[in-house]
Amino acid sequence: MPVRHYGRYASAILALAIFFALIWAFANGDINWGVIPDYFFNDRILTGVRETLWLTFLSMVIGIVGGLLLAVMRLSKNPVTSSIAWFYIWFFRGTPVLVQLFVWFNLGFVFEYVNLGPVYKDEWSEFMTPFLTALLGLGLNEAAYMAEICRAGLLAVDEGQTEAAHALGMSHSKTLRRIVVPQAMRVIVPPTGNEVINMLKTTSLVAAVQYYELLRYAQDIGTTSGATVEALFLAAAWYLILTSVLSVGQYYVERYYARGSSRQLPPTPWQKVRAHLTSFSSRKGATA
Repeated sequence: MPVRHYGRYASAILALAIFFALIWAFANGDINWGVIPDYFFNDRILTGVRETLWLTFLSMVIGIVGGLLLAVMRLSKNPVTSSIAWFYIWFFRGTPVLVQLFVWFNLGFVFEYVNLGPVYKDEWSEFMTPFLTALLGLGLNEAAYMAEICRAGLLAVDEGQTEAAHALGMSHSKTLRRIVVPQAMRVIVPPTGNEVINMLKTTSLVAAVQYYELLRYAQDIGTTSGATVEALFLAAAWYLILTSVLSVGQYYVERYYARGSSRQLPPTPWQKVRAHLTSFSSRKGATA
């Protein structure tokens, strides 16, 4: 006799009741849902999507490169470089990214000019544009988190690999490039995928420093059309689409790097669907 789990039935009914109650509340609310499809492919929205993706890409490049450099510095036996890396990670992880964006944006009150000698000289307000503010604020903050991810990946590689490479006469830098980093990628890639998705959503904060991306354009559309809440729902829909696409890409990247560590790779979404259809057809044939 199968065991009956009445608690599961009750929790499922309660969850469905709350879900349909929320749907009913939003369906009967004073919301003009027609605004969302009308502006879904608006030129300003598409421009915002492009700027969001571009800012996400550049910020992650700065974060990954800076994080790997900081991780190597943190693991260095040199106390100076190790301490500098530790202080950087401590500071940027310990302060909110929105505060860091405001600091970069308002440094013009501290530094009137940017003077790099014969290379560049200009007023700070002209130098620190909203785009540069967003890029530095997000990229440098991300480097602190990526440093810990990269450090965990480097520490996950057995020390015997490094000792064997040194015994073969390989230099420290070549050992890192050819032996340690490729093996550490199995540990680094999965959380890095999560960081990319998180960065995509974090770009919405740069609207506070007057950089126009998806949220800022949606807010402008909401102000001009009078559909403030509907424009926010529109931005949320685009964020959901973009994060879903990135999640699928992350799955396949993780599957690629799992080839050397797993005897059997996890099935792809299409393979799962095909397996379910096959099992359903076999059960149906057996019943007939």
